[in-house]
Amino acid sequence: MYKIIGGDKQVYGPVSADELRRWIAEGRVNAQTQVQAEGSSEWKPISAFAEFADALAPHYPAPTQPLISPAAPVAPLSAEFFTAEILARPAELRIGSCCARSWNLFMANVGLFLGACAIIFAIKALTIFVPMAGLAFTVLHGVIFGGLYLIFLKRMRGQPAAVGDVFSGFSSAFVQLLLVGLVSFILSYIGFACCLILPGLYLMVAWIFSVPLVADKRLEFWSAMELSRKVVNRVWFQTFGLLIVTYLPFLVACILMGLKLAFTAIPQIQDIIHSGSQPDPKMITELILQIGKTSAWISVVVSVVLLFNLPFASGALMYAYEDLFGTRPASAA
Repeated sequence: MYKIIGGDKQVYGPVSADELRRWIAEGRVNAQTQVQAEGSSEWKPISAFAEFADALAPHYPAPTQPLISPAAPVAPLSAEFFTAEILARPAELRIGSCCARSWNLFMANVGLFLGACAIIFAIKALTIFVPMAGLAFTVLHGVIFGGLYLIFLKRMRGQPAAVGDVFSGFSSAFVQLLLVGLVSFILSYIGFACCLILPGLYLMVAWIFSVPLVADKRLEFWSAMELSRKVVNRVWFQTFGLLIVTYLPFLVACILMGLKLAFTAIPQIQDIIHSGSQPDPKMITELILQIGKTSAWISVVVSVVLLFNLPFASGALMYAYEDLFGTRPASAA
């Protein structure tokens, strides 16, 4: 049996040699991971243990050189251990701090963040013209946003990132990202549709960190959803407030554009009603065309606002994620 020191500097174990070999295969343990054998007080890199040489060989051909940057995110060794460690912390979410740090991050990476978000918007735009593409985008929501969140986390941690990393969810944890996005969407939608909004709103906020937990920590989808819910329960109103504050430009744009559409359509509808018992087909046609034109440019305006709003909101959300689930103590500034 063995104990190890994980990427979060916590001690895990004891675990069996077979379990350690599985973690090596999954990339959760590298050649430099510190290991203590049962009955020994000495910590040594796992590469110093001959019994793991065969497991390390395919992944770490030069064990004296760490292949994973010390700053790189390291997946938790066990969902159970990681969940217990996170829940043992006091949860704290400061909206102002998250927003301020996100703004600075956005200004330092404008091209990268807007480029990544523009790719998502381009994919979304295709759903207008391609049959069933809208359903596919909904199904792949967790995969796409998992890649987007990783871009933000990399830059927050001082690691290089590229616009193309928005597709990284397709090559890493694809199935779990697909499941976490799809299951959380379906259950939240059921809450909205069947229970008068409040349960759906609660679930949407409670599961807001599920996708980054899968993408960054490699948790399986249900463990991520449960951990997100348990932590957010402690700071639900702060999390909801963060979403409102960071998406405020988009929300205001939606309200204003909705009012514009209403003020455009209502007078014409009143004219049709007052025209007599038999509405003029020409008036109805003109109304439909006018509503269609107004809706089209409103959609463009709202999309542009969201394009610039999404990077700031995503950055603030990822700073909140780091404060709640990161390797540093939750009380750190």
